[in-house]
Amino acid sequence: MREIKIGTRSSPLSIAQTNIIADEIMRTWPDIKITLVKIKTSGDKHMLPFTNNPAGIKGMFTLELENALLNHEIDFAVHSLKDMPVNINSSLPIIAYSHREDPRDALIMKSGNVIGSSSLRRRLQLERLYPEMKIVAVRGNVNSRIRRMNEREYDGLVLAVAGLKRLGLENRITKIFAIDEIMPAPGQGILACQGRADEDYAYLECVNDTLSHDSALAERSFSRSLNAGCNVPIGAYAVVDDDMLMLRGLYIDEATKRFYEGSITGRRCEAESLGKRLAEVIMS
Repeated sequence: MREIKIGTRSSPLSIAQTNIIADEIMRTWPDIKITLVKIKTSGDKHMLPFTNNPAGIKGMFTLELENALLNHEIDFAVHSLKDMPVNINSSLPIIAYSHREDPRDALIMKSGNVIGSSSLRRRLQLERLYPEMKIVAVRGNVNSRIRRMNEREYDGLVLAVAGLKRLGLENRITKIFAIDEIMPAPGQGILACQGRADEDYAYLECVNDTLSHDSALAERSFSRSLNAGCNVPIGAYAVVDDDMLMLRGLYIDEATKRFYEGSITGRRCEAESLGKRLAEVIMS
């Protein structure tokens, strides 16, 4: 029996997401044995402000997994695509994209007027939606954030619907925001498998979703074209319809609170160029 070692962050959500990929592989390839290798990343270990870390907010959640790949300690790693830097090591490409779970954001709310979020993108959009509310920055994984809300550090939280569903916490949702209300992060709801270049990953064909692949190319191209760094407030969401792709994008100037928004439609095979063109259009 062949053994495949999958690298994952050690948080409950990361493990749940990795098990989605592992279960699909084992259903399709019953002669493959899956072993999860749980790795604590810098983002899991440290509570320093993200801006103080040279790897940036996204690199803090991927660096140790990438090192494990380079050292052949794992065969591939599973990430939330939205947590991956838009520029990645060419020797460690994304080798499969999962079926996309609900990409929207959700509100979990008790009584009160203080809403917490770990994402600047979400906080700035929440300020526009709820100017009467106090929007605060929070840290920690999903479970710890919910625990702190229950302890009354704040009255509500905004989290990804996908993560809540994968943790079996969708019953906690008070409201799901429409895409018009809060634009998701590029790649939100998609799981990315990252492996080593020039290796055979045929067993991941059962996981790879071409709709997610093309949507991700467009959304990440949009972000990359805006030189989106570690904590730049960027939103993007693509919809594929047959051979056409419609991409919506958002960039927020944190200093001025100005929102740059737009959309573009083109052929699906031009996904990456559509992302670049939309970035040029909204910033012109």
